[in-house]
Formats: sequence, structure tokens, C-alpha cells
Amino acid sequence: MKNLVISCLLLSCIGLQSCKKNEEKKEAVQTDAEKIVSTQCYKAVYEKDTIDLKLNTLKNGKLSGNMVMKVATATERTGEITGEFRGDTLFADYTFVEVTNKTKTFKNPMAFLKRDNQLILGNGTMQTTMGVTYLVKDKPIDFDRVKYKFSTLECK
Repeated sequence: MKNLVISCLLLSCIGLQSCKKNEEKKEAVQTDAEKIVSTQCYKAVYEKDTIDLKLNTLKNGKLSGNMVMKVATATERTGEITGEFRGDTLFADYTFVEVTNKTKTFKNPMAFLKRDNQLILGNGTMQTTMGVTYLVKDKPIDFDRVKYKFSTLECK
């Protein structure tokens, strides 16, 4: 009986150790895919509004970065943006806080059309279902009648 218990404990330890090694490999692969390949900065100005955008292209092809929105009629917003290109359109989620109320986090979907060296923030129909806001797939996104056209600039 003692031999059976010792054998079971030994097998359990070996099994747990191999699981640990697999987790370490997964973490190494994930961090390798999340390495920044390039960084591009953009700025959009419309009347008294200014939006600063910094996008990092990751090794896995996805994008991450941060964006600061200073819109004249609203509170300043600062947050992170994540997404990926589908063709020439960047579909992203902007997770932000308002400077006056940092306790509440908001998340909005966004779509940017890449045209030449510009990113154009599109206007699309949004819908919220079960607390998640997304762009409606059946409705086209307007990239022609827009306020914000981002021009590239050198990152600081």
C-alpha cells in the first residue's frame, strides 16, 4: 500500500512539473508574438479638437498603442487602443478613462481607413448588446464625411 501511495505521489509530481514546462513555453511564445516590430505616431486636428495616436505593430501582426482625445465639447479621454488590419481598414477597440473620472472605464469600437500616409477615423453605426458595444456589420462605415484625418508624425 505504501509503495502505491509513493508511486502515485511521484507520478503526480512528474505530471505537474511537465504542465509547468508547457505553461512556460506558452508564455515565451506569447511574449515573442507581442514584441513590437515598429511604432508609428499620428495626430488629427479638427477645429479645437486634437487626437494623438501612437500605434505599435506587433510581431503577430496585431496593433496596440495609446490615444489621447482632447475634444473641445467633452472631457479629455486617455487610454489604450488594440486592433488589427483587415485589408486597408484597422478595426480597433479604444479602452479609455475620462480625466475627470478615472474610476470608470469605457470601451468603444473604432475603424480607421489607411489611405496613403493617413488614417481616417470612420463613422459607423454602433450597437450595444449585453453591455458590449460593437460596429454593426450590415451597415457601411463612412470614411468620406469625417472630422478626423490623422497625419503621420515623428514619435517623441
